[in-house]
Amino acid sequence: MKTSLYPKYHYPWREGNQYRLLIDGHVFFPAMLNAIAAAQHYILLEIYLISSGTVATRFMDALAQAVSRGVHVRVLLDDFGAGGFSKADRQKLLLSGVKVAYYNPVRFSKWWRNLFRDHRKLLLVDGRQAFVGGAGLTDDFDPPKNPERRWRETMVEIRGANVTDWRQLFESNWSHWSDERLGLPHNTTKEGTMSGRVTICQWAGRTEIMRSLIKRTRSAQHRAWIATAYFVPSWKLLRALRAAARHGTDVRLLVPGPYMDHPGVRFAAHRFYSRLLRSGVRVFEYQPRFLHAKVLLCDNWVSIGSSNIDRWNLRWNLEANQEVEDQGFAEQVRASFEEDFRHSTEILYATWRQRRWKQRLREWFWGRIDRLVNSDAKDEIH
Repeated sequence: MKTSLYPKYHYPWREGNQYRLLIDGHVFFPAMLNAIAAAQHYILLEIYLISSGTVATRFMDALAQAVSRGVHVRVLLDDFGAGGFSKADRQKLLLSGVKVAYYNPVRFSKWWRNLFRDHRKLLLVDGRQAFVGGAGLTDDFDPPKNPERRWRETMVEIRGANVTDWRQLFESNWSHWSDERLGLPHNTTKEGTMSGRVTICQWAGRTEIMRSLIKRTRSAQHRAWIATAYFVPSWKLLRALRAAARHGTDVRLLVPGPYMDHPGVRFAAHRFYSRLLRSGVRVFEYQPRFLHAKVLLCDNWVSIGSSNIDRWNLRWNLEANQEVEDQGFAEQVRASFEEDFRHSTEILYATWRQRRWKQRLREWFWGRIDRLVNSDAKDEIH
């Protein structure tokens, strides 16, 4: 087993894995549904965003069919993220025999505690196969109409030793929000030769995902590339990116362009561009669709999962990423980045300095909102 380079991680590096890169809903949803159809023992699904529609119906039908075969199915939904999941569909899921629990049910009496959310996305089948990334079960990721507008997303299929860690992570969360104790077998099966580690972020102070990114950025020899839907970084990460670029590392940021679900976050991110560009960081805004992917690449290290690079995620959300240390897999991720760069507009410093006053005003306004929301957020990695 590979020894962890850094302390304070919940799960260790594990050898004996294989990973498959899955890009966009028309690719990863069929792979996930095929895994559900082949399940023999149990299916665990933990998801933040679910909305009634074609995609949700496909998964509900597949889960119901699994139950009819005698497969145990457990679904953990975030109560806020499931706001678009209709009462009729919730009832249909329960009547099919699927057991459902809700993370942190929203209640007016909870006040600020309602902000704690489970932002993780995980499908686990029979303890041998897992799917992790940033996709929710909504038609945004695979629309029946206008498929060219599907949200740009990345998932990874995992087989091998890391699957046990993902199962334990689900089980620990399930036990807090359900009366049932799963008691699944703690078997670790090696499959493949790749090395990986599960990293997490939770409101109690464990921010492993960001710690890994900062340390890997500082030690990167060739490249440090980030794809994120929302970029509102801590000052520590901002300093690490700028320092790496000044030292000659190829540092690139891939973020959404004109298509986005929360434009205010994009405008808040714009206020960081000048400092990044002056330091040599290259910034690309993706043009064709909404870039919702969360992918980190530093040399041969990759991290893919649910976590965006914004302070809100680190402060309020449960997050989880799969780290991979493998040259071949990193080359696949590099190729996917380069394809996305070709469909992006690069922001150049000389042009950025000439942006109109209306754009600067939006940056200032949404920057103020961000400072207000995160006024007491700590710029440290715990």
